[in-house]
Order: sequence, then C-alpha cells, then structure tokens
Amino acid sequence: MDNGKNIALVVGATGITGSNLAEELISQGWTVYGLSRTPNNNIPKLLPVKADLLDTASLHTVLDGISPTHVYFTTWMRNDTEEDNIRVNSALVRNLLDVLALKKSVKHVALVTGLKHYLGPFEAYAKEGKLPETPVREEHPRLPLPNFYYAQEDEVYKASERDGFTWSIHRPHTVIGYAVGNLMNMGTTLAVYASICKETGRPMIWPGSAEQWNGVSDVTDARILAKQLVWASTTESAKNQAFNIANGDVFRWKWLWKRLADWFGVEAVDFDGTMRPLDNKLSNEGETWKAIAEKYSLKENNLDRLASAWHTDLDLGRPLEVMCDMSKSRKLGFTAYQNTEDSFKELFGKLKAEKLIP
Repeated sequence: MDNGKNIALVVGATGITGSNLAEELISQGWTVYGLSRTPNNNIPKLLPVKADLLDTASLHTVLDGISPTHVYFTTWMRNDTEEDNIRVNSALVRNLLDVLALKKSVKHVALVTGLKHYLGPFEAYAKEGKLPETPVREEHPRLPLPNFYYAQEDEVYKASERDGFTWSIHRPHTVIGYAVGNLMNMGTTLAVYASICKETGRPMIWPGSAEQWNGVSDVTDARILAKQLVWASTTESAKNQAFNIANGDVFRWKWLWKRLADWFGVEAVDFDGTMRPLDNKLSNEGETWKAIAEKYSLKENNLDRLASAWHTDLDLGRPLEVMCDMSKSRKLGFTAYQNTEDSFKELFGKLKAEKLIP
C-alpha cells in the first residue's frame, strides 16, 4: 500500500502511547500500520498487524508487503529482573529493525523510553544515593546501572549506523491518556481508585511520599507525546537527538489531588506523614470492581486490565521532586502545550463515555 507518502509502523499500537500516536498520524494523512500481539480494531483507518516481536520468522511473514518509511517503537515487555528486561526488550527492537533492514525503506526510527533513563530501573528506582539533579535534562549522563532503556537505545543506534536512517529518542514523564490493558497507566488507575472510593463511601487517600506531595512535578499527555514524535521524525534539525517531553506546565500534587477527587465527588485526604501505597488498597478490590462493573454495565470487569497500581506507587512514592526540562525541543521549534488538569479530567470524561468507569 505504498501511496508515495509517509508510511508509519507504530509498534505497540494498542498501548497508551501507540494508540494516541496512531490517531495523530492518521489525522495528518499518513498511512499507518499498527503492530501488536493483539491488534486494535477500534481506530478508524489503522491497518492492524498481528505479530510477536520475539519471533523473527513470523515478523518476516506479517511484514511482507509492508515497507514503512517511519517506525515508532512504543512498547516493552515487563520481566522479573532488569537483566531479563534488557535481554528481552533489546531483542524486540533488534528483531524488528533486522527484518526491516532488508526492505531499505526506513527513513526514521523513533523510540519512546522514559524518566527511568534518569532515575534508574524499577528495582533501583529513584533510590537515595542515585538521585539525579532536577529538572532532568537530556545531557545528563547514563547512570552506572543496568537499564533496558539504554539497551534499546543502543539497538537503534547500531541499526541506524548500519542502515542509514535517522532516529529520535523520546523521554516522557508519567504518561496520561486513554488505553486499556496498559502496563503503566496512572490516569486510569486513579480513575478506578476514585470510582471505588465513591461507590464504597471511602475517601481518596494520597498514597505517595512527602516529596511528591509537596514538590513540583509534571506529566506527559499521550497526545502531546504523539505530537512530539511526529515533529521530531519530520523536522530535520530534530533528528538524531533525544528529547524530554512533558505537558509544559508544572503542578504540586497537594494542589491537584483535591481537584481530581472533586471530579468524582469524593473526599480527598492529604498526606499525613505516612506513605499508604495504592497497590495495598487495590490488590483486594477485584470482586468490588466486578460488582461495580455489573451494576453500571461497564465494558471491563477485570481490575487488572485497567489499574497498574504498582507503577503509580513508584511514581508517587519517589523520594524527590521530579520534572523535565523542555528547553531542547522548545529551542528547535516544538511549542505544543497541554494543561495537566485538563489531561486528567478529559481522560476521566472519556473513560466514563466509553463505559470503563461509572
């Protein structure tokens, strides 16, 4: 289906980043293939590709006849250790780029990673003694720790040297946006938590650290991440560089928490000096959610398909305030902006409209 225009292959098209990126590309007139293990048929004009990135033989088969000009890598697989994360997630990138190398069609590869680039892998996440200077900047050196983000970057760099395509690396803060079944989804996790609180008459209790409660923070709307991905892959001065990406505003959770609770009509409980992780609150609420889903005829009754409390706890439990410096892409002309309170409330509205929360 080479129409002589830009042809995108979005890897991880069912995820929070990939699905929003696919919609953005389609809105700009691109031909867009969406690769995933469970293809998404809910995005009009998206051409689904079912594939297992760990099976190179199947990749050759499913990509026969597809010659993308731009590849956007937005997926990863969670493993028990960082060593396994490195082994598996570097293979995902390497396998795909090896298969596509034979086509000689790829002009640009964009890789989405995140702030673990600066904060360390999950098992050493933002631990004392390894804390970066904030706001985090793209120039900060890699940490002396194993990190699958570094391994993925290195695969892109090696393939770029071999095949001659340009690249960009994108490092969002916590991504807020619409998706179901995503491994890291703070917005939907908080929406589910607030919905359970409302249904059971409980208050919405802050789960995280004093530093996050009182400190300055930012987040990344999946839609603004999509805009930066397209911008970097089509702007000559932005190629072969890494970029932070956040909404462009900053906030304190002590301000935002009550506003989010108010949207659901529940009481907000401030930080009281003790961390009270969300995973502890939601781990035994599977049956509660099933009852809520049945009562309100919701589309998803599996709590684990919506909430990723473990990841939300990691972000809200950090022992330092974290925000991104956006100067680099701003200087090069990327000026998109998204209000963070709107990011959350627009997501909540969509989840409600799509019958995923009451």
